Amino acid sequence: MTIKDTPEEWEIRATVTPFVGNKTSVRTDDVVMPDGTVVHRDYQVHPGSVAILALDEQDRVLLIKQYRHPVRQKLWEIPAGLLDIPGENPLHAAQRELYEEAHVKAEDWRVLTDVYTTPGGCSEAIRIFLARNLSEAEGQRFEVEDEEADMEHARVPLDDLVRGVLAGELHNNCLAVGVLALVAARHGDGVDALRPAEAPWPARPFES
Repeated sequence: MTIKDTPEEWEIRATVTPFVGNKTSVRTDDVVMPDGTVVHRDYQVHPGSVAILALDEQDRVLLIKQYRHPVRQKLWEIPAGLLDIPGENPLHAAQRELYEEAHVKAEDWRVLTDVYTTPGGCSEAIRIFLARNLSEAEGQRFEVEDEEADMEHARVPLDDLVRGVLAGELHNNCLAVGVLALVAARHGDGVDALRPAEAPWPARPFES
């Protein structure tokens, strides 16, 4: 048996969108189960996101610390952002986010992993990139606002982040998944075996 996720879509008898926000919405679908019963499924409709594990030559990961109101915490995270331009190439979005949030550019990009954040209640799909060969970006820094205006920045050794994730001290999903995926890649076929930066992404098809 091949262990691989597969596309499938059950019949939807009716759908309503009781809430539409600035970037996301909430939808209720009446879904037909395999036994013929119809159930309500509420979920958040999300455009998708990209995240960047930016690794410098000293094996340190570039982090930002940002207030996240739903969980009432300031979390250490890797740079990330929404795919809020339909059909946008996720690599281009990731390069933009790395510039805007950290004023950094990278020469080497690879796909680290693709994940669904909360598939039981949200359609968000995230592509996490590994970015290496870092340097300071040119031009003026991007003007930040709202929660981003209070961001802190740090470069932290990869090994310290692994310990922090396993100790329950770091909780951001992209940080945890990205750090552990990088360690797994190094202990497996190596970083050079990772998918290229423009590898297909069925969850969020994009233009080249």
